[in-house]
Amino acid sequence: MIRVLLVDDQPLIRSGFRALLDAEDDIEVVGEAGDGAEGVALARAHRPDIALVDIQMPVVDGIEATRRIAADPDLAGIHVVILTNYGLDEYVFNALRAGAAGFLVKDILPEDFLHAIRVAARGDALLAPSITRKLIDRYVARPLPSAPKALSRLTTREREAVALAAEGLSNDEIAGRMVISPVTAKTHLNRAMTKLHARDRAQLVVIAYESGLVTP
Repeated sequence: MIRVLLVDDQPLIRSGFRALLDAEDDIEVVGEAGDGAEGVALARAHRPDIALVDIQMPVVDGIEATRRIAADPDLAGIHVVILTNYGLDEYVFNALRAGAAGFLVKDILPEDFLHAIRVAARGDALLAPSITRKLIDRYVARPLPSAPKALSRLTTREREAVALAAEGLSNDEIAGRMVISPVTAKTHLNRAMTKLHARDRAQLVVIAYESGLVTP
């Protein structure tokens, strides 16, 4: 069962998402919040698998709520998915930097929305390669001339796996390119996340671009 927390200041939006989610046998809505502060409190109380967080809310916005969830070791299992009306913008990128696993535009088709929830619950980033490149190209500062010290701790194969993940490849696709098993590909990425203190795959992608390991 995928447990979902809805955090949005618009009751109509929350009720629409809840109706979609409650109709699925493998998804359960465990709580609703109308602002980021309440959302963080409910995340601590319910420990959902997914927190759907609106990016612009009163009291505490989605970026700060994401940052607070990501900074709490007790909430490490929560995948934050940002909800936005605006598509690609600096707020979305800042949310990814804060620890969000991806983002969804609110006018998404219902079937795509449900698929995205299941993708995020598996721990995969909701970042298509084309969207990733646009975000990075527009909002990432100029890559550093040399990789930071943390990157130097990665093995050659771990760096290769991270670079391929930054291109938007799945574990199966990374395995095919590196001629290894998908399990080994996932192991390389998990070890890289540990060494780089990345919360999830989305943050790993951001680090790969900001460090200069990959360029747009």
